[in-house]
Amino acid sequence: MLKHFFVALFFCFGIQLNAQDLGFTKPDYKAIEKEISDKNSKFFYPKLMERLVKNDTLLTHDEYRHLYLGYFFQPKYNAFWTSPNDEKLRTFYAKEKLETSDYDEIIKLANNSLNDFPFDLRQLNYLAYIYHLKGDETAAKIASFKFHSIMNVILSSGDGKKCETGFHVLMVDHEYILLNLFEIESKGQSLVENCDYLSFEKGVYNVDGIYFNIEKMLENEKKVLR
Repeated sequence: MLKHFFVALFFCFGIQLNAQDLGFTKPDYKAIEKEISDKNSKFFYPKLMERLVKNDTLLTHDEYRHLYLGYFFQPKYNAFWTSPNDEKLRTFYAKEKLETSDYDEIIKLANNSLNDFPFDLRQLNYLAYIYHLKGDETAAKIASFKFHSIMNVILSSGDGKKCETGFHVLMVDHEYILLNLFEIESKGQSLVENCDYLSFEKGVYNVDGIYFNIEKMLENEKKVLR
């Protein structure tokens, strides 16, 4: 079921991924850290996060870029993060068909996860799907807008063709969410310098694999493991 709702959401809400139109810009982490730490900047992190939590749909691509990539510098950032409700949510993922009585519990669990980590793309996507099933299209579009805005940040951070221009992600799970969204299956994963390289079956896609830049993840892992 999990794979199906990733595909379904891409078509349901009319919010298109448009990173190709935006082009890609390799993140300048020093500049991002400076901007999000400046109280006089429009990218001051606490203010941006407050707007995100309040479901502000006027947040721009640049603001989402500072939110997502700026999270690397937040004390709560943990490359090993998992949802506190992961086990409970997976029981719903595994169901062939959800009952209407499941919706409110899923919404509660997913929102609890997002309160802990606002870039939990898996739960954002699932939440949009559940709101859609419940008939709450306003809430579904807000969750979907967040999901697609974050995906656009990832897709506009590189082109994935080589390590130097790999897509930048907060966690490994986001790599696989991107592949799921475009119905791409990975056949292997390897570490190449500061990148995760996900390889594909030869001849199936236009490329043999995609690079994800995980330099900030690796820095965080070193801190966590000290």
